[in-house]
Amino acid sequence: MHKEEAMHRFFTNDISGRTARLTGEDVHHLRRVLRLKKGDTVSLCDGAGTDYTATIESLCDTEVLLTLSEGTPSPYEPGLRATLYQGLPKGVKLDLVVQKAVEIGAEKIVPLITKRCVSEPVRDFEKKRLRFQRIADEAAKQSRRGILPAVESPLPIAQVEPKDFDLTLIAYEGERARTLKQALRGKEINNVAILIGPEGGFEEREVLALEEKGAIPVSLGKSILRTETAGLTALSCLFYEVEQ
Repeated sequence: MHKEEAMHRFFTNDISGRTARLTGEDVHHLRRVLRLKKGDTVSLCDGAGTDYTATIESLCDTEVLLTLSEGTPSPYEPGLRATLYQGLPKGVKLDLVVQKAVEIGAEKIVPLITKRCVSEPVRDFEKKRLRFQRIADEAAKQSRRGILPAVESPLPIAQVEPKDFDLTLIAYEGERARTLKQALRGKEINNVAILIGPEGGFEEREVLALEEKGAIPVSLGKSILRTETAGLTALSCLFYEVEQ
């Protein structure tokens, strides 16, 4: 393991010149959990794709001040920008989807409201969203991402706009001819979206409406995957095909 990879990782955009500042839960984690002290080094990322080696200069109960090395591009951040629209699943499945999607490389996760969603967003979904965001943040630290991928509020499927992306793919069990690999063939893409249905899948009219707006239905293989498996499979295939 490289020395940099062994260092504990933190994110902050509170950077001025060669000085960075950590506050909130990061202070408790650094001081009380990791028991780091003045002179120790950590890996620091600005959340916009730049990494630093940071040396602790001072620390107290409310903040930690660090001196930064010269910034370098985050080596583990993928070049492909991928948004996962995940059909809102039951129970705690979204916890797993958020965590693993971030590890794989997703830039954004958007819970998707469709006709066949068994689960419906509650009025206080913002509290849940903040919890999902914390899961995403921890996954980003663990996988040494160069950004903090965003978990957004639930979005009705009719509000998805394929024109916002270079390519929008719908994982659809009714598609038999076109695979994800075939949909990617010969295309130069930087910004892609993948839509995954809930436990009951998409209704055909939902797929047709998205097709009319420019989205492309694709097959993920002969098996019918669970909703929490399909998105992670699609993201893995996307990054393999485009990043290699």
